[in-house]
Amino acid sequence: MKLYAARHGKTDWNALDRIQGRTDNPLNDQGVAQASLLGENCRDLGIDLIISSPMIRALDTAKAVALTTGAPIIIDDRLIEQNYGIYEGQHRFCDGFLQNKRQFAYKYPGGESMMMLAQRVYNFLDEVKENYSDKTVMVVCHGGVLRALHTYFYDLTNDEYFSYNIDNAVPVLYEL
Repeated sequence: MKLYAARHGKTDWNALDRIQGRTDNPLNDQGVAQASLLGENCRDLGIDLIISSPMIRALDTAKAVALTTGAPIIIDDRLIEQNYGIYEGQHRFCDGFLQNKRQFAYKYPGGESMMMLAQRVYNFLDEVKENYSDKTVMVVCHGGVLRALHTYFYDLTNDEYFSYNIDNAVPVLYEL
């Protein structure tokens, strides 16, 4: 099966390099345009189903894809962004955040660890593979979730994981 994955369009906090995690920010004007372009880019991919994070920035991006593909949207809470705890709203290059980001088994204070994130993402992918093996699926979610999703398909060193990033509203193809 084909699985496409895309990060939501840009938000104001993305533009400011602020950690937004569970903060439910909407797309900004650039993000709306990116979501629309993503939809256009997905028009001929044969997408049968879109599975989205419930967060507004991801769901609005998924709706733009649905508008051009006609594919239905399913919301799955396991695709919600990682809980970054006390780092919500801080600059993404602040020392404490960057130190915690390298500690995979360590929970962000008040949040979750990358291992916890990977568990829910891997469980999600196992279920998608089982239930939709004959479909082409688009997953719309968040940068942290996509980082974990990528490791389901590719082995990464800790440094590669730390620095892996996906641009807003760009589809990436995986084969399940």
